[in-house]
Amino acid sequence: MIDDGEHAACVDAWLERSAKGQPPEALLQLVEAALGALWIQAQTTLGEVTLSAIAERVLFNAAEKFPLFSSLKVEPTGGISFHELRERIGSENGSELTKGSRFVLVELLTVIGSLTAEILTPELHSVLSSFALPDAVRVKKSQVIGGKGKRS
Repeated sequence: MIDDGEHAACVDAWLERSAKGQPPEALLQLVEAALGALWIQAQTTLGEVTLSAIAERVLFNAAEKFPLFSSLKVEPTGGISFHELRERIGSENGSELTKGSRFVLVELLTVIGSLTAEILTPELHSVLSSFALPDAVRVKKSQVIGGKGKRS
């Protein structure tokens, strides 16, 4: 059984490799796209309703610890909207953005792992571990080009 520490280690390694030194805007784009990729991967097994409920709880907990994250919302069509956060982010928020992003990712992986007896964990860790900024740009473009419209 995987514990919270293994989820945290996966997220920490990913942040160190992919987000270190990125300006807040780039980090936000990276985290948004990574969460979108995790959402797509988990949705097949969990379904939209269950995944939305999990995400709502994760975002509620994140907003309590990181007020900057109070603007994140689960979209009715699925995914997490970063629109308001994108408008609020500035260079002075870099540390809170990094810590809050880490919290959201670890919490999401932990809750999904707990609810699924860690069945999805290797796959979700793999998705996150292989995700980088160029992927974030591709995911963003494919949302526009492909018309998925599930994340903003």
